[in-house]
Amino acid sequence: MHVLSLPLRQGLDALGLSLDEHQQNQLLSYVDLMGKWTRVYNLTAVRDPQEMLTHHLLDSLSVVLPLRRQLEALRAEQFGNPQDGQAPSESHQPFALLDVGSGAGLPGVVIAITCPDIQVTCLDAVAKKVAFIQQVAATLKLSNLRGLHARVETVTNPFDIISSRAFASLADIVTGSHKALAKGGVWMAMKGITPDEEIAALPEAAKVFHVEQLQVPGLDAQRCLVWMRG
Repeated sequence: MHVLSLPLRQGLDALGLSLDEHQQNQLLSYVDLMGKWTRVYNLTAVRDPQEMLTHHLLDSLSVVLPLRRQLEALRAEQFGNPQDGQAPSESHQPFALLDVGSGAGLPGVVIAITCPDIQVTCLDAVAKKVAFIQQVAATLKLSNLRGLHARVETVTNPFDIISSRAFASLADIVTGSHKALAKGGVWMAMKGITPDEEIAALPEAAKVFHVEQLQVPGLDAQRCLVWMRG
């Protein structure tokens, strides 16, 4: 058994997140790959596996349920709510998510594993980090995950969700990625304490519609999600 199997299950329980055994194994394999590559390429400053679990994996897993709820709201906006017992349309394209400044794939890889119905693109300007994402996608057989070596300002194809984690100020995120936001799409920015000054400095093109407090198991630090619309 993997040394992090039990702590991962305990963390998932604390988050109220149910994942099957295959997904849990994928997450653990991802941590192992991150550790192996970090020894050579210095992907992340965190090297201890237990710290990787808390500071990276559980931190990223804390956004999964909020993301799923937001996608349900987007789906309802786009396709309406099922009526008279009818099932919702299954003909629509899967949602596309762009993870900006993804680094070692946080939270993009975690979202790809836990939400296989989302097409995840992890974008980074550092080639070795994108190479790592591509290796993760191949090793874990994640057909919904790809790495993209580019600067965010050059991306123009539309994404329903643009995510970021400790990447830049809210204004810089919005300014850099607004061309990549699909009509009706949203930004999901992972932050520490509520960034009131950053929210006040947002350009007119973006509006915060929800700030969601997060509780990360085993992490004694404040976390929140800032949701914005274009």
